[in-house]
Amino acid sequence: MSQFVSNIEPNIIDDEMVQKAIEENCPEDLGDLARREIINWKVVKELQLSFKSILQIDNLWPLENLTKLQLDNNVIEKIEGLQSLVHLVWLDLSFNNIEVIEGLDTLVKLQDLSLYSNRISKIEHMDTLQELQIFSIGKNNLTILEDRKVAALKYRDLTKPLEQEEARVLALQETQEAKQKELEYHQTAFVEYLNGSFLFDSLYEEDREAAKLAFLPGVEDLLQAYKEEFVSVCGNLFNYGLEEYEKREAEVSKFYKRYHEILAVNQEESKRIISDFESRNQRRLDELYQAGSGDLAECEGAQGKEEIRQLWDALMTLEALVSSDLEELLQDFKRSIDVVASTFTESIQGIFNQCRDLENEHHKKLMKIVIATQEKLDMDPFDDSLPEDVQRLFEDKKTIVNIINMAHSVRLRKIDKRESDMLCNIYQWQISETEKAFQTENDRNRACIGKILCFINTLQKELDNSDPEA
Repeated sequence: MSQFVSNIEPNIIDDEMVQKAIEENCPEDLGDLARREIINWKVVKELQLSFKSILQIDNLWPLENLTKLQLDNNVIEKIEGLQSLVHLVWLDLSFNNIEVIEGLDTLVKLQDLSLYSNRISKIEHMDTLQELQIFSIGKNNLTILEDRKVAALKYRDLTKPLEQEEARVLALQETQEAKQKELEYHQTAFVEYLNGSFLFDSLYEEDREAAKLAFLPGVEDLLQAYKEEFVSVCGNLFNYGLEEYEKREAEVSKFYKRYHEILAVNQEESKRIISDFESRNQRRLDELYQAGSGDLAECEGAQGKEEIRQLWDALMTLEALVSSDLEELLQDFKRSIDVVASTFTESIQGIFNQCRDLENEHHKKLMKIVIATQEKLDMDPFDDSLPEDVQRLFEDKKTIVNIINMAHSVRLRKIDKRESDMLCNIYQWQISETEKAFQTENDRNRACIGKILCFINTLQKELDNSDPEA
């Protein structure tokens, strides 16, 4: 909103006003004539026309490289005459009388636009201002926004890269979480990294000579065939391990299901015994209070003690029976667990024997190729069909044989180590599940007996407190 008083004559921007503003921006130590001579409108980057009582914007087209234009505190009513200022980055039209935002279509580089304190009630055609970062429009009468759709599209264009990046990160996180969850499942089944060539690749991780030996005729094909068969056996081991894991889980689940079924029946019987006792006890207490004192009271008190003793016997007998049933269930569970573990152990050992057989067979075939190559080189020391580093391996027959035997031993030890890990895991699972089951029952039995003792003691105290002579 313009701050000028009404008696000031409104102006239209003309060449003289522009020239004067440009000269005012030149260094003060230059003379007037010098300043006029050096001025070239095409090189002007900034122009300040504040407080000039400007009503209409015009005659700015020669300033084609202008980047900053200050037109605040005038009486401008319409945004116009700016079409040629295509390099404009900063525009201040604050404190004017502008009612409609328009005429900015060509200012595609505009980043900072200030229209503070005008009479704006309408915004039109700002969709070309893709570079706009700061838009000051406070203290206006803005009530209509015609380019809502354009604004929404612009917002979408601005946020779309962020949304895409967020979606990418989220998808990556979900993938990593899924892989981690899958790995944990495989670890629980004792078959982690057996689906694929992981184990085979680990056999050659520290074998620096394997790549050199691959140059020998037939070795590359031999190694490839060995890998395919070995990976196939690992795949069988992986699938078998997952199947056995599900069987183990089912066995454990079946045990605990039966365990809780027995306890549920026991609890119902326990509730019935206690309910019968409480009914008799309530009748006895009523009779005891009515009798007051004397022989009848003594008789009722003695009867109460007898009933408490009988309740104790009934509850302890019930606990002994359920403990016996659960002990039998535990022994059956232990036998089942032992069978599952034994079957798994035997099967695993058989599959790993296949891995060792493949390694031994590969070793024999490789050794034949190496010996044949050694004999060929002995007959023709100048044979240059092999790389020099490979030929150096054959300078001494004993050395190359020792290298191959050592690598073979290392691979066998790695196979044994993986087998040992699986066997240890199944043994630990067997011990852990058995001990857990027996400990669960032991804790339950102790807790149950403790509750019975506490309950009987409470009843005895109540009986003693109800005795009139106590």
